[in-house]
Amino acid sequence: IAIFFLTCVVVAGTYGALTASKKIFVTQAVPALLALVVLLLKN
Repeated sequence: IAIFFLTCVVVAGTYGALTASKKIFVTQAVPALLALVVLLLKN
């Protein structure tokens, strides 16, 4: 479940960065990517 929601946040952050502001990618997608990597490495 956590992987699904983190992936949704990454997709939303990437879409926001492409359509609105690059700052959205840094503030939303990057932390979600880091959390996703940590979660995947933990398993």
